Amino acid sequence: MIPLLLWFLCLMDVARTTEVEKIERVKTSTWYQAMNLNPSDGHVMDFTTGWVDDVFIGTYADSLTKDYLNRLVWRHPVSYIAIVRHQAGEVDAVKVFRFKESDRSLLSRFQAMDPGREVVTEGGPIQESVSNHAHNMGDDPVFSVGGDLAFNWAYSNNGARIVLTGGRLSGADVNDDNTHGLGYHFGCNPFTGVAISSYKGMWDHEIANIQDRTSPTLVQGTDHGRGSKYISGPVYGNYAIYVSEDTSSFPGPGHKLDIEIEVVPKYKFF
Repeated sequence: MIPLLLWFLCLMDVARTTEVEKIERVKTSTWYQAMNLNPSDGHVMDFTTGWVDDVFIGTYADSLTKDYLNRLVWRHPVSYIAIVRHQAGEVDAVKVFRFKESDRSLLSRFQAMDPGREVVTEGGPIQESVSNHAHNMGDDPVFSVGGDLAFNWAYSNNGARIVLTGGRLSGADVNDDNTHGLGYHFGCNPFTGVAISSYKGMWDHEIANIQDRTSPTLVQGTDHGRGSKYISGPVYGNYAIYVSEDTSSFPGPGHKLDIEIEVVPKYKFF
């Protein structure tokens, strides 16, 4: 009887060991912060600033409160991108997309300005999570429209770094100042990313809300040029960009952000 009991206990130990090994072998996936946009921090991350310069902007300490670009992350090939609107580092809303090409970095994608106008994701957002307490969602440049992400939307002498295909996309030769999104300039050469000299300091802006512009352009915050067509509006939040090689799931509303975010899959035992 005793040997039989010992044999049973040994089997239990083996089962527990196997279960622990399964847990230890589960691989966590990581999101890396590539950028943060604060439309009222006194630094204008417009179409001509930072996106293609291969430089580090800001500091780790201010990566969720001021404009920020991590040069190392910007240069790394990635498969997924998350755009996160947040309030003081707490997730307000998030959209996750899958890139069409997984072997390219954000730097290479934004440097592809000529001819630009590239739809870089496919299938629309694979995750969209919005807090029940989120405000100002009706004209938010990321969360009020659907579709995929398009980079370097060039039209006439205008350029927008990130727009959504569900919004208004002006034709290549149409100078209507009426495509809105993140990282913008109304007076530049969008194929080189350089402001027209006579327009420097005039028509740059960081975040413009979705609108049918028939008069002044409503932009978030105060980070814009001195052009008379701009109206400084409320800041809806900071907008952070995260990228990953291998995960399509991002923590939802209420999560506290950091420069790296680990996502642990749920365990399954059979």
